[in-house]
Amino acid sequence: MFEALKGVDKNSIVVMPDFFVDRIVTLRSQEEFCNLLAEKVRFGGGAIRNIATTERKGGNAVNVAYCLARLGIKNTTLFTIADELGSAMLHKVFSKFGDRVNLRVEHGRHGRTTSLEFLKSNATKANVMLNDAGDNEYFGSEKIDSDETLKILENANAVIVVNWGSNLKGSQLATFAFSKSAKSFHYIDPADIESRKDEFRDFLRNISNNIHALALNENEANSLGNSLGLNSLLPPNDYDEADVEKAAVQISSNLSINTDIHTRIGAASSNGKEVDFVPAFEVEAKTLTGAGDSWDSANILCYLSRISSRERLMFSNAYASLYVQSSDAEPPTMEETLELINTKSTGHVLDR
Repeated sequence: MFEALKGVDKNSIVVMPDFFVDRIVTLRSQEEFCNLLAEKVRFGGGAIRNIATTERKGGNAVNVAYCLARLGIKNTTLFTIADELGSAMLHKVFSKFGDRVNLRVEHGRHGRTTSLEFLKSNATKANVMLNDAGDNEYFGSEKIDSDETLKILENANAVIVVNWGSNLKGSQLATFAFSKSAKSFHYIDPADIESRKDEFRDFLRNISNNIHALALNENEANSLGNSLGLNSLLPPNDYDEADVEKAAVQISSNLSINTDIHTRIGAASSNGKEVDFVPAFEVEAKTLTGAGDSWDSANILCYLSRISSRERLMFSNAYASLYVQSSDAEPPTMEETLELINTKSTGHVLDR
């Protein structure tokens, strides 16, 4: 099992386009925070003290590139945008990987996100992100249209476009990038598309023959499903394995794009006819922001290795579980992920 992952590190992968500086605010519960907020407003303002906060690099593209480097990929190119301080932050963060990550940073205003992480009544966590996209909102094909860039795209084994939802030029960017990388594996994860779900649906229909995999979380699947006339595929906190499988099949068959849906209970993958589902690893969640990016990174690596769909989902679930249970948001390595799989009694999942 997973023998095919050997040698996958030699692939050349391009990721684009977003970079955010994330401020993570950890709160006990939504109710407690709202009560404290209402009290401060009633008294005309004031400080809510003893709130745990951390600040770190963020953005879907940056997170995916970082995870790929942690997984051992030797040639990752990140196309993004940042001001001087943001660029310095990126170069410092990625310096540990030496020349394995090629940073192509366009000058501009990077995004900023304040993520409110709430502990829910059932001891699970939810995060709400307050987002300022900066110039990520207008990252179009002109940012990557140079002779040097086109050569990078032409020689890439995979081209990954993420956070379409924050980029008003996302359709133009993806169409251009995929058209200039004819021999590459093309992967897209749109992030939150609710306010532009019909536009995203139309984009996918126009480019379906040039996308090899579409990745969605449950919220994104619901938004896209609603736009496709499929109504609410995965009701919040009230869906099961069969629902996730059905959602993947329906979206994939409707768009003719291989569709992966990763959720809190597990992940499904469908080509529109067949479907596989692998349950999530049960862990205590300590980090939520970036969890989907970690899953995507492992999923992309597995696609390139051509392992089976069930193995791919298992590896991706294991990788994401190690990420969310880390308190410092440091993604795991390939070896750590395989060790987790080997120490868990999950063999029956593949034999189901």
